[in-house]
Amino acid sequence: MSTDVDGDTTMAALAHLSSLIASFVGPLLILILADDDDTLVKENAKNSLNFQIMIAIALIISGILMVVLIGFLLFPVIALVDLILVIIATVKANNGEVYSYPFTPDIV
Repeated sequence: MSTDVDGDTTMAALAHLSSLIASFVGPLLILILADDDDTLVKENAKNSLNFQIMIAIALIISGILMVVLIGFLLFPVIALVDLILVIIATVKANNGEVYSYPFTPDIV
């Protein structure tokens, strides 16, 4: 799930960490601002953006399911999974690895 690539590890870690504050906007900005030759930052930003799009879709579905009360249980579970996986991805990116989130398709 992770491979070693040379690049700016701080920006790669920020690509994941910024998603806790700015959802998919943070990784999108890092992806736009990254150097064209910095594979580590670009790949981590793409993976983070893909994951945050999936989290947004899951939260929308959870919001709809709140009508039948199951959404109230799903919402905190989704938030906790998001927090844990983003922390893991931030640490891996800071170590110079490209982290791919589990069960996340390549959208971007």
